[in-house]
Amino acid sequence: MANQKDERTPVLRSEDWWATFIGLGILGLAFLGVLPHAPKIGTWTNLGAIFPKGWSTAGTTIIFLATIAVLTMIGGYFMKYDIRQYLKGFVVVFGLTFLAMVISKQAFIKKWGISYVLFGLVFGLIISNFFKVPKWLKEGGQTEFFVKIGLVCMGATIMFSVVLKAGAVGVAQALLVATTVWFMTFWICRKFQVSERFSAIIATANSICGVSATIAAGGALQGDPKEVSYMVAWVLVCAVVLILIMPPIAVWLNLPNNMAGAWLGGVIDNTGAVIAAGEVVGGKAAVDAAAMVKMAQNIMIGLVAFFLALWATMRLDVKERGAVEAPALSEVWYRFPKFVVGFLLASLVVSFLIEPTMGNDAAKAVGKACKSYRSWFFALCFVSIGLETNFKELVTVGGGRPAIAYWLSQAANAVWTLFIVWLLWSGTFFVPPILPD
Repeated sequence: MANQKDERTPVLRSEDWWATFIGLGILGLAFLGVLPHAPKIGTWTNLGAIFPKGWSTAGTTIIFLATIAVLTMIGGYFMKYDIRQYLKGFVVVFGLTFLAMVISKQAFIKKWGISYVLFGLVFGLIISNFFKVPKWLKEGGQTEFFVKIGLVCMGATIMFSVVLKAGAVGVAQALLVATTVWFMTFWICRKFQVSERFSAIIATANSICGVSATIAAGGALQGDPKEVSYMVAWVLVCAVVLILIMPPIAVWLNLPNNMAGAWLGGVIDNTGAVIAAGEVVGGKAAVDAAAMVKMAQNIMIGLVAFFLALWATMRLDVKERGAVEAPALSEVWYRFPKFVVGFLLASLVVSFLIEPTMGNDAAKAVGKACKSYRSWFFALCFVSIGLETNFKELVTVGGGRPAIAYWLSQAANAVWTLFIVWLLWSGTFFVPPILPD
């Protein structure tokens, strides 16, 4: 999904670098305690509960809207956006995002973990497939820019101390599941005649953490934006399906809560959906195990992006161009998605600067503030994806072969992860982390 033109563009014209600057700027403002809050939307069954802080939510929303509009317009100015058109379209995209956030907080929908990003995608798809999307609205839907900023913010939510709480068992599961599932998925996709580049994107989505990994892989591989959007859509649909079927299966198998949570965290490709599924199983141990395993997988994004950039530069590009000599290693840096640098820096700052010097509570507070911005930027991204996507084209990509390969791979992933969970978490061979219910 990376812009091809960003490969050699100056830093101040690069979308990747501006995403990094803005994401780290949000982290800095959160650290200083001056970051405007995202609007508080309550869990609701009746409309009166939507805004627990009453009319003050309107003021918070306006300030929040102004904050992210100004931040993105600064980058947009240097990247030569039509600022007037962008601002006009951004306000509408924000409004659709706000509506998606409100609907996702409905009590039944929230319980089953049907994510705000799915509603945002649907709203965008409805507009783009039933109406003509005006130019100014397209200008306001900067898909890649929004998601890259969100990914940098996401880095601030990943603290190494939380990953370490899972112990060697949790980290071992993340490594065993991610590596095996990646190569297994890639092999299945190739058997279905999916291109190597697209197969690698699908494999990364299935083995690491879904949407975030898909975007990072698309940037590292310079994948086709339509294929990346296609994969993102399937990841969201799959997450909803797995939330509905995996918790009942875990109960039927009589899995202890920690094992059930570890299984969910290793299979479901969306962090929010993982937590929701853990809550459906019930018990704090299920939620904690699911979160820790998924966090351990999330932290692999940067490493995977680097290896994909290396592989694409040294092998795929050479093969496709028919070049005799492999390009210089500097090509890897040009290809490497710079927003992943921001992702890693944000995680390192929170883990090794803020937490050790200011304590765990301060690190959590900063992470929580960045998490709210991450959620909103992700939601903005998915509304934008919907606005630029033709549903008929989406479902017919590759003649349906990539979809079949993905779902087969996901089924195999569930079986393999269950085996690894039994091996590591049952207590038969290793002592798993003690997680209170």
